[in-house]
Amino acid sequence: MLSFTPAFGGVLSDATGLVNRFDIETGGYEFEIITTSNYDVQEVEFDKDKKQLTFYMVSSLENNLGEIIIPRNLISGNFTFYLNDQEFYPKIKTDERIAFITLNFTGTGNNKVDVIATNYLENLDEVIEPKNNGTGSDDDTQLKGGGCLIATAAFDSELAPQIQSLRELRDNKLLPTKSGSEFVTVFNNVYYSFSPQVADLEREHPLFKEMIKISITPLITSLSILNYLDMDSEIEVIGYGASIILLNVGMYFGAPAMVIMRLIKK
Repeated sequence: MLSFTPAFGGVLSDATGLVNRFDIETGGYEFEIITTSNYDVQEVEFDKDKKQLTFYMVSSLENNLGEIIIPRNLISGNFTFYLNDQEFYPKIKTDERIAFITLNFTGTGNNKVDVIATNYLENLDEVIEPKNNGTGSDDDTQLKGGGCLIATAAFDSELAPQIQSLRELRDNKLLPTKSGSEFVTVFNNVYYSFSPQVADLEREHPLFKEMIKISITPLITSLSILNYLDMDSEIEVIGYGASIILLNVGMYFGAPAMVIMRLIKK
């Protein structure tokens, strides 16, 4: 059996809290469905004949917000959605790799969402990232499956320009190189050890969220510079990366330290 991930570059928002990953086995392949929500997605069923995914959810909140990533190699084409057997129209964004669906609905207790497509197992030759067939690893999934929790919570949307800039930097500049990929792996191990708690605090305290937004904006702006540079070699990635790190060290530590020292002298 072969297995594949969405290979979109980790578009998941994580702004709403609970992240779940479901493996769908069909046609000799295994695909990963990723959900992020403020409710519990307990089960996902797939009907290949109907080209239909069914999500079973339990919510303790009246206002429900969730996001779903579906690899287009699994189902694609035109999508129809049903919430508790009633047709509804969530936001959907697609590219050649994934369908990114944003759900926003009301109602506590048990809910069911059906996602029905017109195509099934299309363009399998375009899948480029095996999940774990001897050449891939769990690290590959981690690289491509995570979202920037703190920044997404600060800017309120996975599709905010600042978040898209970070995503493009990771996918187009860092992951294609060995040193960049290793950096992302180490960074993720550290970042995801504390970022969920910070993102929760941002959602609970608007003032704290604004403070985080102001504090990370210079960092995101400096990182976005790398999107406009040619980094086709390991040396260029290391060189430009080190320069940006030093720039941020200067902004966040050097400049405040100089100000403090001048105040002390006065």
